[in-house]
Amino acid sequence: VQLQASGGGLVQAGGSLRLSCAASGIIYLSDVMGWYRQGSGKQRELVATITGDGTTNYADSVKGQFTISRDNAKNTVYLQMNTLKSEDTAVYYCKLHRIWPSVMDYWGEGTQVTVSS
Repeated sequence: VQLQASGGGLVQAGGSLRLSCAASGIIYLSDVMGWYRQGSGKQRELVATITGDGTTNYADSVKGQFTISRDNAKNTVYLQMNTLKSEDTAVYYCKLHRIWPSVMDYWGEGTQVTVSS
């Protein structure tokens, strides 16, 4: 499995960005896809995850601000980020967590999101 993230960039505070992560290879509905981020000098943290049937989970810090979605036909997961703040500045990583047929984690290369105040 390979994950290719895109959509990052520079945006002013209050603006929006949409990240995409396209997965190649065999993707199962049981795979959980998600977004994580790592700010400068900080640990990588969960942003949001989504299961194959569309069940979502968000970090408290982004609830109501970010929306994760998934297109199983395209093996792609999206992260719509609205009302961006300077504290959202980070490298955003896409992750695929597999539980079957074996437990595996796959990470994509990050995409930089910079929010200017």
